[in-house]
Amino acid sequence: MNLINSLLAILFSGFLFGQPQPSVDFYKADIDIIPNAADKKINGKIVYWFNVLSKTDSVFLDAKNMNFSAVLINGKKVRHKNTKDKIIVYKKLKANRAYELTLDYSVIPKQTVYFLGWEDSIADNNQIWTQGQGKYTSHWLPSFDDMNEKVEFDLELTFDKDYEVIANGKLKNTLLKDSLRTWIFDMKKPMSSYLLAFAIGTYNCKKIKSKNGIPIELYYYPGDSLKVEPTYRYTSEIFDFLSEEIGIDYPWQNYKQIPVRDFLYAGMENTGTTLFSDGYVIDSVAFIDKNYVNVNAHEMAHQWFGNLVTEKDGNHHWLHEGFATYYALLAEKKLFGEEYFYWKLYKSAKQLQDLYRQGQGESLTDPKASSLTFYEKGAWALHILRTKLGDKVFKAGIRSYLNKYQYSNVTIADFISEMQMVSKSDLRDFEQTWLRDVKFPFEKAKVLLASSSADLQAYFNLQRELTSSNAMNEPIIAKVWTSNTASMLRENIILEYHKSLSESFIRNAFDTKDLKTRQALCITTDRIPLGLKKQFESLLKDKSYLTIENALYLLWISFPEDRMTYLEKTKGITGLPNKNVRLLWLLLAVLTKDYLNDSEQAA
Repeated sequence: MNLINSLLAILFSGFLFGQPQPSVDFYKADIDIIPNAADKKINGKIVYWFNVLSKTDSVFLDAKNMNFSAVLINGKKVRHKNTKDKIIVYKKLKANRAYELTLDYSVIPKQTVYFLGWEDSIADNNQIWTQGQGKYTSHWLPSFDDMNEKVEFDLELTFDKDYEVIANGKLKNTLLKDSLRTWIFDMKKPMSSYLLAFAIGTYNCKKIKSKNGIPIELYYYPGDSLKVEPTYRYTSEIFDFLSEEIGIDYPWQNYKQIPVRDFLYAGMENTGTTLFSDGYVIDSVAFIDKNYVNVNAHEMAHQWFGNLVTEKDGNHHWLHEGFATYYALLAEKKLFGEEYFYWKLYKSAKQLQDLYRQGQGESLTDPKASSLTFYEKGAWALHILRTKLGDKVFKAGIRSYLNKYQYSNVTIADFISEMQMVSKSDLRDFEQTWLRDVKFPFEKAKVLLASSSADLQAYFNLQRELTSSNAMNEPIIAKVWTSNTASMLRENIILEYHKSLSESFIRNAFDTKDLKTRQALCITTDRIPLGLKKQFESLLKDKSYLTIENALYLLWISFPEDRMTYLEKTKGITGLPNKNVRLLWLLLAVLTKDYLNDSEQAA
């Protein structure tokens, strides 16, 4: 019987301390940490202030594999238990009282804090950065894995004075003592723990301001000054557009963007402090192939959708990713035009249709749904809702939703209820079709796209005619090609129907100055006919590293007698951040007989 009682107690304890704490409300925290790069360790102290809503005899925080040297409530030692997963503090706490909890701790994080470059001798290579979402801030800070606990976090971080430290909030002050500097950051509003972040490295910073005066800090490596403009191109335009389009002022004190090495994702929307992969740090030529614009807009949109208003749990993840994806698309529509917007929607619709046909269709209310579903189907759902309600009502609903739930947590039902209230519409059919069904309504999506985009209407008409007509494909394609010079239409015609095109058609298509159309001609070719040799050689001068990479390979394969000439023309080109052209060049140079013996030594 005692054994059974003990097991029940353990099970009950695990259940209890895995749940939210309705009896207490943590509202403010002061963090003081000292990262130790040599030992990959964090030494820290955190002071929490919390209100007791109903009497209780314990509180807990998530704390992974931490050692605690002091646990105090209102300055006095208290009984506590360290489970290596949580810190549980035992004390009779009275209702309607405020308390102060102090924790001194140390931890070697198994994840969430990443120490890079400290074991090599490469100059300016050392970094420390965090990733809280999906990895849990509780690996480096006693905090809350539950997103529903929102706290105003202020951070002090002490480290080597020769590095730059960036974190959430406004930098109030720095204090220098010998070789160490303490950076003091201040937040004004509460947020979920997973949005806490800091980055340490060697950086310079370009400072700009939004139209409304919000400070924006754009960080970059000292050697990348010429890449700042193409990397951060349109940042201020995106920021101003989102503030105006959403209709709610940017909710934080400032906005910072920091590139880091070996990042786990494209970007992460930590509150006011986006970290992103330095694979997006590019020069002007790379911009056409791979740029930061969409990621930039996506993470920025999260400052409202995810950070200001946060999902209660994973069942409502659409409220984060679908919204950020949709508003990023709207920003791109503003920058690149309506046709760009509608072609991107068509591309995602095809992907979602393929997913469904493979038996992998997913509901937007499924917490285990794929990124494609949460991001792209989520964006489509909002596009449909906006079309249904109209711009004015949709935007009014979004404003009402954000105002009502700011700095708190929400469900999909909360959002739908708010939109129904503002629009005075019944959204049950929308909710069933676009949020709950696993099927993607592809034909409905195509009808909407055709009614919005003349180019997509022409493309769909071309598809139908090619399917139904007994005539040869090329004359049908040529009729559309000559009557419509739109870049994205022509690019997609090449990508989809290149096997139906004659050498003569392709030769004429090369005459376009459009880089994406020329790139499509290149990447859809397996081997270059002699009659198109000159046209493909011209691609080596295009302002696109992907085009140059593909053209170099095709020319090298197709014309062995000219391999040295092609290598000479491209030997100084590095390419994208992943060095795509240079790596291909080195491989081809090694495989080209006598080339390295007769040229400069490969570097």
